[in-house]
Amino acid sequence: MSLQQNKPTLESTLKSVDTEEFIDIHFYRPIGYRWALFFNRLGVTPNQITIASIFIGIAAGVCFYYTSFWINLLGVFLLIWANSYDSADGQLARMTGQKSELGRILDGACGDLWFITIYFAIIFRLWPAWSFWILILAVIAGYFHNKQASMADYYRNVYLLFLKGKKGSEWHNSADLRKKYATISWKEKPLTKLFEKTYIIYTEGQERWSPRLQKMRKMIKKKYEGNISDEFRKGFLNKTFPLLKYTNMLSFNLRSIVLFISVLSNFPWIYFVFELTVLNIMLIYMVWKHEKICKEYV
Repeated sequence: MSLQQNKPTLESTLKSVDTEEFIDIHFYRPIGYRWALFFNRLGVTPNQITIASIFIGIAAGVCFYYTSFWINLLGVFLLIWANSYDSADGQLARMTGQKSELGRILDGACGDLWFITIYFAIIFRLWPAWSFWILILAVIAGYFHNKQASMADYYRNVYLLFLKGKKGSEWHNSADLRKKYATISWKEKPLTKLFEKTYIIYTEGQERWSPRLQKMRKMIKKKYEGNISDEFRKGFLNKTFPLLKYTNMLSFNLRSIVLFISVLSNFPWIYFVFELTVLNIMLIYMVWKHEKICKEYV
């Protein structure tokens, strides 16, 4: 039966309602859902949508170089548009089962390319007044931006694993990724090989920040052979559910709102300071609390 004959619901295109933020549920996901239905009728693939979102997001970043309010407002519109496409590609993939290794690579690079462009735009915009100081501030903020986003993504996937199992989560460990990496040929799949190496480094960084969680993972594998009891699963979900609000706030929406306000008010440096203060406090608390929960089990 075709997708048009059996149109999926919006809920069926979500990873999980529990892990979705308010703005996503009520704004980006409904828009992404409609884009997904539209592009499916045109025969557009999820990867093509992702590529389009990359270019739109980069264009948004370039707009933030200028001091013109209207050009900055155009950048806001473009970044919102790009994020709606970033939502649509995953929703279309879940609708149609069109998942691929290339899609995983592109989706992982999408937001990074947006924000790399945004960072450089703000650096060049403020360079005449700030000189090397804005570069230093941006580099430090960028480092913690990476940590905030990576740990938010990590804990979200941990929650999804306990909620929906392996099929509904992308919680990976570096040991398994290294085994997979060894089977890939540089000659036959150089892009995939490079991505897997980068992803191993990314995952190892997440694991270093969550030592108690890694001990709990090993305990589950040894004691339960990977098949945990419903009591264990429900208990862990209940304890970690309150932390989902931090995984959401450390992702796109909150930081983009602060970015929009700071750029439109002509004080773009506020965005970097916000990342280094408010978002870092959230990051530290989220990691500390999650580790404390894991300590109860090991």
